[in-house]
Amino acid sequence: MKKNVVILFGGCSSEYEVSLKSASAIISNMDSKKYHSILIGITRDGDWVRYYGDINRILTDSWYSHNNDCVPVMISPDRYAKKLIEFGIECIKETTIDIVFPVLHGKNGEDGTIQGLVEMAGIPFVGCNTLSSALCMDKDRAHKLVELAGIKVPSSVVFSKSLTANEIIEQTNHLSFPVFVKPVKAGSSIGISKIYEMEELPKAVSNAFLHDNQVIVEENIEGFEVGCAIVGNDELIVGEVDEIELDHGFFDFKEKYNLKSSKIHMPARIDIETAKRIKETATMIYRVLGCQGLARVDMFLTLKKEIVFNEVNTFPGFTTHSRFPNMMKGIGLEFGELVDKLIQLGIEK
Repeated sequence: MKKNVVILFGGCSSEYEVSLKSASAIISNMDSKKYHSILIGITRDGDWVRYYGDINRILTDSWYSHNNDCVPVMISPDRYAKKLIEFGIECIKETTIDIVFPVLHGKNGEDGTIQGLVEMAGIPFVGCNTLSSALCMDKDRAHKLVELAGIKVPSSVVFSKSLTANEIIEQTNHLSFPVFVKPVKAGSSIGISKIYEMEELPKAVSNAFLHDNQVIVEENIEGFEVGCAIVGNDELIVGEVDEIELDHGFFDFKEKYNLKSSKIHMPARIDIETAKRIKETATMIYRVLGCQGLARVDMFLTLKKEIVFNEVNTFPGFTTHSRFPNMMKGIGLEFGELVDKLIQLGIEK
């Protein structure tokens, strides 16, 4: 019997477009002999519909314009039902769900909200649980827990409300410039600024507050960023380490999805011993933050080869050209096999 896999895509999030790309790749590479994909689109405004149309329209973001292909839907909260409920014009239809694959990025998808809904409904799902997803999305709390485990993190200051320019300057004057100003809970570098002078700081903090109710000001780490892809629940599969080479600035939203002035080196241009230390550190961070299923652990490697924790993405970009699948491809795990492995891990969990 084929498993009914509900694929959630879109989302009420600033990373909506990224989700469409990831979902298109996953749907196209899912083994149709083993799985029956049920496509649930979430619009920018938060409407949930079952999508029956052409998969190609997901990638072009024209899927919701064809209303005949969309039926309002919800997941039953009844723990023993494990049902998808469609509200058609003439009848209500129920479909049994075997597993949910939340291909969602950022807020309202990667932050524990969707995971909590599905956990409450008693349905298996791909990826980290509610607590782990929420912790990893919160840069401040993730840093505090990882630092307690003995792993170096950047020095930082967190603001929970808007302050005057003088108050911001007073609380951050111990940090050396340049600094990064980030929303505490956001992904894809949205709302992030790299600031080189104190005078720029208040404006950058105000901009970050547009994306979250907390802002973190963080010291710059001299060196470069490396990433490590991990798959697994108890037994872990660790991918190759990759490296981000920047020409200038930082790895912002445009660079992440266009690579106009940056390069991704996979494997990273580092020696075997350093790669081993990075993988071991990434594994420890994965465990400390309670990750399951998959995650990409991002770190900095300093000029002295020190490893400094940056953040964890519990559902990183997932096209055939994205960093996470390419790191797994580096150890021989192809895209279709990776999708299958993640579904099996979700069912096992």
